[in-house]
Amino acid sequence: MKVYYECAPCFLRQAREALDLATDDEDLKLQVMVKVVELLNERFRKGQVSNELGTAIHRLIKDMTGSEDPYHMEKRRCNEIASRFLPLVEEYLQKHGDLESHVKVAITGNIIDFGALGLDFNHDQGIEDSLKAPLRINHVPLLEKKLEDASEVLYLLDNTGEILFDRPLIEKIGEYGADVKVAVKGKPILNDACMEDAIEAGLHEVAEIVTTGTDSVGMVQSDVSEDFRRIFEGAGVVIAKGMGNYEGLTEIDTQGKVFCLLNAKCHAIARDLGVDKGDNAAVKL
Repeated sequence: MKVYYECAPCFLRQAREALDLATDDEDLKLQVMVKVVELLNERFRKGQVSNELGTAIHRLIKDMTGSEDPYHMEKRRCNEIASRFLPLVEEYLQKHGDLESHVKVAITGNIIDFGALGLDFNHDQGIEDSLKAPLRINHVPLLEKKLEDASEVLYLLDNTGEILFDRPLIEKIGEYGADVKVAVKGKPILNDACMEDAIEAGLHEVAEIVTTGTDSVGMVQSDVSEDFRRIFEGAGVVIAKGMGNYEGLTEIDTQGKVFCLLNAKCHAIARDLGVDKGDNAAVKL
């Protein structure tokens, strides 16, 4: 996805929040923000891919502050938020056991996102509202047809906390007989899930965990490891969670095998999808 004009203030807001998490040194914060503004002045242009620019900004912040994982404590908050809602999720899936319901639960977990929604968003209310909402774009029947024929499925994870909502869908996918791999980030970025987060969530019990080999925001094809590229190319179905993955995957030839599951948490993504902000989407690319 290319940048929209609204992306600029969002990048600055994310930079401010990341800096507040990364350091207490006010002089350093100013120095880094100057560099962020310079980066935006140089690269924020029509045609720039949004998640590639976001990746550059967050890497700059990590490098200049020396904080490898600014969102470390926020990841714990994500897990706490998600854990509170697991009984509600389990009750919902006991009543609705079909694939679409599992997809809705996974998308509901996508609400737990400090990057897109900020640190002060009311996640509790957002999760409840999302679980009740319909899929504004519903390509689940197409996904189910693909799963029936697939031998290899790759599931691109997004945020910590959210991955607790992914587990039921990953288990459901396994019922179709496919070998499922779940992909985490190779290094910390925002509140995205890394290997230790996936293991803590028990995902190693239901799928093989692999890494992208990098710390990009979402999928940046030129940035991933050769091992991950082979896994991606060999999968019959790729399920990608969240806005960052959507932003990156819309820029490559997905061969009709990629399904993005996300909540349109910002106006830019919503406009790109052709939905309203806050809508849920299960969209085949």
